[in-house]
Amino acid sequence: MELRQLRYFEALGSTLSFSRAAEQLNIAQPPLTRQVQQLEEELGVLLIDRSKRPLRLTLAGKYFYDKAIQILSELDELRRITKQIGSGKRHNLRVGFVPSILYGDIPKVLYEFMQRHDTIDVQLFELTSVQQAQALQAGRIDVGFGRLTVPQDGLTNILVREEPLVAVIPVDGKFTAEQVTLEQLSSQSIIIYPSQPRPSFADQVLSLFRMRGLTISHTIDSNGLQTAIGLVAAGMGITVVPGSVKLLKRDDVRYVDILDPRATTPLIMMHRQRNNSEDFELFLSEFRRLGQTHRIFDTPPIPTPSVF
Repeated sequence: MELRQLRYFEALGSTLSFSRAAEQLNIAQPPLTRQVQQLEEELGVLLIDRSKRPLRLTLAGKYFYDKAIQILSELDELRRITKQIGSGKRHNLRVGFVPSILYGDIPKVLYEFMQRHDTIDVQLFELTSVQQAQALQAGRIDVGFGRLTVPQDGLTNILVREEPLVAVIPVDGKFTAEQVTLEQLSSQSIIIYPSQPRPSFADQVLSLFRMRGLTISHTIDSNGLQTAIGLVAAGMGITVVPGSVKLLKRDDVRYVDILDPRATTPLIMMHRQRNNSEDFELFLSEFRRLGQTHRIFDTPPIPTPSVF
């Protein structure tokens, strides 16, 4: 499959006429017809219903047309941004994140940063804290936001804030109060996430029970935050999440405060110690300023030791 075939089919799909598509592409009609036929032969399906006038896209053709538009748009964007970066007019900032930060104020800070500095493309990558540390060391991301400190040479861990943990329970569960103790939770099946890689937020939750000398009756591994909450809604057990996740409104679960002052989770920002790029330095400065505006910081942002 060739790129020109995608462009040819995009023109044909938008005009539903071989003659008008050829005119739009500034080519003769026979080459266009041959390319579309070759495309159909390669895919082994008909993309165009030629039995009616005007022409119609088959179901496969509609799908292919939509995807062709998407791919061509991404290629155009790739070409445009690459040229801008090559000419020094545009830069990239790659940010790793764990899903739970999406419900706090970090996305607002990122959005404001993007609005104020429109020559910097902020690229987001969903990664666990351990994966963020690996990506930072490999140079695949510039900064990460996670829930664990990862003590590795060449990395700086900054405590942004401590956030209360809350329990997620089914709406028709046995707990009816607005608060619950860790001892009460330990008698339930506890859904932990992510299952891999470890250590992870799951270990942070499990250590909270161990510190209280509590034995959990049963644990269920899940891949992520949304899956864990979905399993709670299905009656499989309960889970523990950062308090900001309460902004994720659902009718089939309840968020209940945990009665324990140590039931908190840190929000950690990680970066390479020797990242001297102007874009990163600008982001770090803006993050501190905007973080104060949005009251993200509970305490002054200082390096924090590992909890594992």
